[in-house]
Amino acid sequence: MTIQPTPAKKETLEILIVGDCMLGRGLDQALRRYPPEFPWGDTLPLFHRADARTCNLECILSDRGEPWAEYEKAFHFRSATKNVAVLTAAGINMVSIANNHVLDYGYDALRQMLEVLNGAGIAHSGAGANWSQASTIANHQVCGWRLGFLAFTDNEPPWEATSQRPGTFYVPVTLHDPRAQNLIRIVREQNDLDALIVSAHWGSNWGYTPPEEHVQLAHGLIDAGADIIFGHSCHVFRGVEFYRNRPILYSTGNFVDDYAVDPNERNDQSFIFLVELNVEGSVRLRLHPTMIDFCQARLAREAEAQSIAAKMQTLCAPFGTLTFWDQEQQLLEVSARIGDLESVRASA
Repeated sequence: MTIQPTPAKKETLEILIVGDCMLGRGLDQALRRYPPEFPWGDTLPLFHRADARTCNLECILSDRGEPWAEYEKAFHFRSATKNVAVLTAAGINMVSIANNHVLDYGYDALRQMLEVLNGAGIAHSGAGANWSQASTIANHQVCGWRLGFLAFTDNEPPWEATSQRPGTFYVPVTLHDPRAQNLIRIVREQNDLDALIVSAHWGSNWGYTPPEEHVQLAHGLIDAGADIIFGHSCHVFRGVEFYRNRPILYSTGNFVDDYAVDPNERNDQSFIFLVELNVEGSVRLRLHPTMIDFCQARLAREAEAQSIAAKMQTLCAPFGTLTFWDQEQQLLEVSARIGDLESVRASA
């Protein structure tokens, strides 16, 4: 028997995180004419340079089903199964499917999406054929690192998975429900992980300030063993906090979609969040400002990039998070410690 050697562990691992990726409606139509790379625009090189990549998949990938009709729902987002190629074109390794659109076309459509993601080798968490599957951690190994990915939502309570019914890993955040923390502790006890990413599709739409219950829960998730909190749902980005030297991305905003743009809460603005983990335990966070032009993401241009970064700096300040705008590289360095930023400034 041949024993495969264990790959050497890379000293630093770069994880790329982006928020909501909605490939339905206008995107689905555009992808009948354009190649799978189209939605990512000029951001693709950053995706390809990262070691691991994740997003919130804000639609169902299926060719089945009818719009959800058990109660009134304003929006139903579905993209053809062939559009899983959009995810593979960017090298997406892990997706959150715990959100308020995963059952937009019913249970059979969800089952098909699970098959499609599995067939493409894309790890997923947050929804499944039953509660056990919906709450299962996704695993991804890269560059000698063992990553875990767990997703939950407090949206659409009727979609909660049960032992007999497909649905989401539902956690009622406002009630400080302990099930997410308890599951994280079990995951840590039963899995030898280098890092655990916890994805939260939480809260209502809009608002640049996270509710206090999000702050409390995020701290509790890290106390339980999470290493990165990856938040989304409200359509705009929110400030970053470091708690116990672990980053909390309260909201990563929208990354690509066909939505109308709110003139005040700019849902077309966000970032590519690059989280760099070091084997010694240090964390580096770099943010590349992005924009959405109808159905396509792109890197923000100089003036708009600086404006987007300045807004993030303002939002980070209440958390005591340190930031530094690198004009030459057009990115925002974010850190919990003065020494980390001083070294960045010295090399800039």
